[in-house]
Amino acid sequence: MSGQMKAAYDMGDLGGDAASAGYGGGGGRASAYLRRRGFGWLMEVEEDDEQQKPLLEELDIDPTDIYYKLRCVLLPLPYFGYDRQVVRDRPDFWGPLFVVLLFALVAMVGQFRVVSWILTIWLAGSWFVYVLARSLGGEVSYSQSLGVIGYSVLPLLLVGLLLPLAAKVHGLVGFACKILAVVWASYTAGSLLCVEELQVKKPLLLYPIFLLYVYFLSLYTGV
Repeated sequence: MSGQMKAAYDMGDLGGDAASAGYGGGGGRASAYLRRRGFGWLMEVEEDDEQQKPLLEELDIDPTDIYYKLRCVLLPLPYFGYDRQVVRDRPDFWGPLFVVLLFALVAMVGQFRVVSWILTIWLAGSWFVYVLARSLGGEVSYSQSLGVIGYSVLPLLLVGLLLPLAAKVHGLVGFACKILAVVWASYTAGSLLCVEELQVKKPLLLYPIFLLYVYFLSLYTGV
C-alpha cells in the first residue's frame, strides 16, 4: 500500500514539473512571437539602477556657488580676501537671472512694463560689452559678460531698497546713494571683465559699463 502511494506522489511531482515547463514554454513562444512582430519591447523589464538626480543638480543650480559669488560682488575690494575671479571664470545663468529679476521686482512697483526693459537691457547690454571687449582684444565670452553684468546689479538692488528711506532724510542723501550704487556696480563689473589683455584699454570698457548701470538705475527711479 505504501509503495502505491509513493508511486502516485512521484507521478504528481512529474505532472507539476511538466505543467511548469509547459507554462514556461508558452511564455517563451509568446515572447518570440511578439519579437517577430516588432513588439518585443513589451516583454522587456528595465532595471534602472541609477538614482534620480536632485532638481537643482538637473538644472545646474549650485546655491553655495551663487552665494559665494554674491559675496564677491558685495565685497569687491581685495581686503576682504574673496577670490572674485570665480564670478568670471565659472559663469552661470541662474544666479545673475535671480539678481536681475529681484531688481526688476523692486523696480516694477507702479511701473510693471519696466521688468521687460530691465531684462532686455541686461541681455543686450551684456552682448554689447562682450562685443566691445572682444574688439579690444580681451578673451571674454558672452556667458562671462552675462554673468558678471548680472551679478553686479546687486549693489543697485540694495541701494534701490534703501532709496525710499534715504530720500526722506534729505534729497542729497538719495542722490549720493545713487552715485555710490552706480560706481560700486561699475567697479565690480569692470574689474572682473578687464582681463590682462585689457588693462591698458580699461577706460574704454569701463565707460560703457558705467553708462549701462546708469541706465539700469534710471529704469528703477523712473528718470
